[in-house]
Amino acid sequence: MPVTIAMPQMSPTMTEGTLARWLVAEGDAVRAGDILAEVETDKATMEIEAADDGTLARILVAEGTDNVAVNQAIAVLLQEGEDASALPTGPQGDAPAPPPPAPTPTPAPQAAPQTAPPSGEREDRRIAASPLARSMARQAGLDLASIAGSGPHGRIVKRDIEAALAAGKPAAAPPAAAAFQEVRLTAMRRTIAERLQEAKRTIPHFYLTADCDLDALLALRSQINRRGDGKLSINDFLIRALALALVQVPDANAQWAGDAIHRFSSVDLAVAVAVEGGLLTPVLRAVQDKGLVAISQEMSALASRARAGKLLPEDYRGGGFTLSNLGMYGVRQFDAVINPPQAGILAVGAGQQRPVARDGALAVATLMTCTLSADHRVIDGVIAARLLAAFKSLVEDPLALLL
Repeated sequence: MPVTIAMPQMSPTMTEGTLARWLVAEGDAVRAGDILAEVETDKATMEIEAADDGTLARILVAEGTDNVAVNQAIAVLLQEGEDASALPTGPQGDAPAPPPPAPTPTPAPQAAPQTAPPSGEREDRRIAASPLARSMARQAGLDLASIAGSGPHGRIVKRDIEAALAAGKPAAAPPAAAAFQEVRLTAMRRTIAERLQEAKRTIPHFYLTADCDLDALLALRSQINRRGDGKLSINDFLIRALALALVQVPDANAQWAGDAIHRFSSVDLAVAVAVEGGLLTPVLRAVQDKGLVAISQEMSALASRARAGKLLPEDYRGGGFTLSNLGMYGVRQFDAVINPPQAGILAVGAGQQRPVARDGALAVATLMTCTLSADHRVIDGVIAARLLAAFKSLVEDPLALLL
């Protein structure tokens, strides 16, 4: 009997996803293990594999469709020896037959003429195209009438728009007025928006700021990197420093749990990574037990997978605290939003040469401004101050990071 292909649950927290792209068309033969489609979740783009051999008889959800619920039917597969007569009808098979047309009423005399849409708009509506392809064409100013569709029944899909852009297709006539450009929300961007709104609404943030002298750390880093055993980044040192600071101040390595506080025995540190369309926070586990080289190698691998959209659920689940570094963008200072259910995030700015007073004389030092955002339900002011002081001490005495 026909096999219904459903939207899979890619992670324990996934409830819906975006069907980004079909890799097969109706009528194509598939084998178990073939990649059928790509799905965007809030964390990554993942693939749907065929579980059986057969023929993809019907696509029920067009590519580019948002908010497709987990377990919702998205396609129907016919097994060997079955033909179209075996397909089900109704919501998960053929669409119900449209109702018969109502009798045409006699037009009232002197009826006011209806305003018709411009001819270009009428033609555009008659062209078969997926919602995503239509949106991409509108944003790029492409004329859908000039594009040949490669989707089912000649439907224009995302890859056709991409091919047209690569080939330099002529742009459509600009609209009469365009005050803004609509940018389609990805599943990741929608989730980020929801979580940040939840964080600012429900978490009582407070902030502490300190300047760290980076000169000793920069000198040690240069000395280590000159040995040629790999290149350590400043971020690698900061990850290690924050992990050891959380070991020294265990009351800060905790989370709010509604009617209790959960204090962790290990430091699992989330590190913010900028990716196309948003921000991901892969997690380094048990950082307090790892040296600088191990931290550097693991962080590099996680960041590469994050930017390629290949993170697995175990790569980003959990994490008791977050480090966010915008120093590479020249940002001097910022206040980060806590990532619930965590209770803290450390925001790190750029190291900059600034004048300082030392022993009554003016000097120049490389200072890095760090701002700790803390959840006051879990971390009070004294605990937050002790954590920030421990971090500052480790950064300014970097030999302690090698022990």
